[in-house]
Amino acid sequence: MTQSRNDADVAFIKALAELLNENDLSEVSVKRDYGENDSLNVKVSKISAQPAQIQYAPAPVAAAAPSAPAAAPSDTPADPAQHPGAVTSPMVGTAYLAAEPGAANFVSIGAQVSEGDTLMIIEAMKTMNHIPAPRAGTVKRILISDGSPVEFGAPLMIIE
Repeated sequence: MTQSRNDADVAFIKALAELLNENDLSEVSVKRDYGENDSLNVKVSKISAQPAQIQYAPAPVAAAAPSAPAAAPSDTPADPAQHPGAVTSPMVGTAYLAAEPGAANFVSIGAQVSEGDTLMIIEAMKTMNHIPAPRAGTVKRILISDGSPVEFGAPLMIIE
């Protein structure tokens, strides 16, 4: 790879980051093909706890990390996934707090849930997957917003 192409790719990534901020987006993903077996895959995100990755086919290269999430209250574990009442995502997808746009959320903070009650839906590959409560309790925190992408193992809610 030439230095000028590297500089052009860096400028492209910076432009994507500016586009993300200017349009209040949470994530943008782009693939640039340079030729056979030569491409640039870029994903710029504000929501991931993992560093963003730039991938030149076939070898990945790390990039700058996204902005840090807001600090958690001092009376809870720093990582919500480590909380004993954490409900984590069983898959990668898009989380929805209601059955359809404009409908009431399945649960809200303070709601009492029984084991098996639907907490939310995660859409994965055009399939709507209902996420059941793993135990009975009270919803203490909802850690995601409606329509946000989630990763496998990401904390979704705290139920105590």
